[in-house]
Amino acid sequence: MSLPGWRDLELGCVISTPGNAAEYRTGDWRSQRPIWDNERCIKCGICYIFCPDMAVRQREDNYFEADLNYCKGCGICARECWTGAIHMEEEEVE
Repeated sequence: MSLPGWRDLELGCVISTPGNAAEYRTGDWRSQRPIWDNERCIKCGICYIFCPDMAVRQREDNYFEADLNYCKGCGICARECWTGAIHMEEEEVE
């Protein structure tokens, strides 16, 4: 079963099935992606807290990374990072 595309979504921000946001991989909208520099990261979690889409996740080594299936490339994580451990790079066209 394939998931519906953005053209198949209901108009008007109607939520027809509660909890279905995880079914739609919205990372395809992204024009930039966040890149972490773990040498500068202090594992504070500010990027996780400020991400409006909950697309930042903590790895097993306690560093953070973006879930690129849902990251829209807004850059808030990079802007809020105290140590400058995150920078945004242009998305490459495949």
